[in-house]
Amino acid sequence: MAKTSFKPKQKQKPTENFNIIATTLAGLEEVLAEELRALEMEYVKVGNRVVTCSGNLRQLYEANLWCRTAIRILKPIRNFKARNEDDLYEQVQKTDWSEYFGLDQTFAIDSVVSHSTFEHSLFVAQLTKDAIVDQFRKKTGERPSVDKVRPDVRLNLHMHENMVTLSLDSSGDSLHRRGYRLQTNVAPLNEVLAAGIISLSGWDKKSTFVDPMAGSGTFLIEAAMMAQNIAPGLFHRDPFGFEKWNDYNEELFEMVWKTAEAKEKREPQAEIIGYDIDEDYVAAARTNINNAGLEHVIRVEQADFFKTQAPSEQGVVVMNPPYNERILSDDIFELYKNIGDTLKQNYQGYDAFVFTGNLEAAKTIGLRASRRIPLYNGAIDCRLLKYELYSGSRREGKE
Repeated sequence: MAKTSFKPKQKQKPTENFNIIATTLAGLEEVLAEELRALEMEYVKVGNRVVTCSGNLRQLYEANLWCRTAIRILKPIRNFKARNEDDLYEQVQKTDWSEYFGLDQTFAIDSVVSHSTFEHSLFVAQLTKDAIVDQFRKKTGERPSVDKVRPDVRLNLHMHENMVTLSLDSSGDSLHRRGYRLQTNVAPLNEVLAAGIISLSGWDKKSTFVDPMAGSGTFLIEAAMMAQNIAPGLFHRDPFGFEKWNDYNEELFEMVWKTAEAKEKREPQAEIIGYDIDEDYVAAARTNINNAGLEHVIRVEQADFFKTQAPSEQGVVVMNPPYNERILSDDIFELYKNIGDTLKQNYQGYDAFVFTGNLEAAKTIGLRASRRIPLYNGAIDCRLLKYELYSGSRREGKE
């Protein structure tokens, strides 16, 4: 039997609104909601590691290019309740899958299951795959192939308390994989997390930004992209998921892409400085910065943070010191005490943000945190601690 490509009965009109789900990391939901509002999405609603909204095809493309704190942008196609295996299989078959992809395209299913009668997400993904494949086989005598690494069409199944949402994944590869990072250190920070932390700091994108423990430069690059108004999706290496959809509008996406390119500010907007004591990390950071085309915006120096002075009167310090998880420090408590001392003495007039997964060691910083924001670095329970380093006390001492 000859292979057939199935096309949708009706293409999505570019101006027609539909539901959109954007996934993110715990603690960054409000930041992502603001990003979606900036794209003029409607009905923006915050959930747990997820933000739902309504938008059109152009906004879906824009969200993939512009959202700094989104992991994936999903387009839901079906909601239903599945009490058992038969229910799930039958409900999945109620969708005409030939409207979304054909026999000549590969597909994969990502599934997340919580608080349901089904215990394993892999089993749910397998059952869903069987239902889709059987539908094609019944209609045509043939079946599309599964490719778990680089599928043409990626589906997302979310089941909570047996309520299922089936979605098309418009992003393809996770949006945190920006594509600029060629070299990393032992414990690289997720780009989405780095962007979220900078947003939570309230940095104005104009004042001095310092990362005194720069590692492979992720904070610096994300800060520079914000200051220069560069869409992170422009670095995305693989095609976006929506580029393989039946209703892909190439002309529309080209317009969205060119508009994003035109919004970049070429002249440096802020002083962005990184230090690291390890020359290998400095070299890695410079490689990544050059790869992002931001060497004219970011300065990285090999330096011991404890011997540095604030490069200007005011600014923001953001750092991610070791937690004694993947990077081991000889004396973690001494390290954090020295961080506190250096901030207090050398960075007066700055707001400092310390992101850490070692809450015991953080107590030895010796400064009072004005904010404590719960976040996660992978599975590690972390806090983003804000310290306001007033410059008044030193002046009073001199008087």
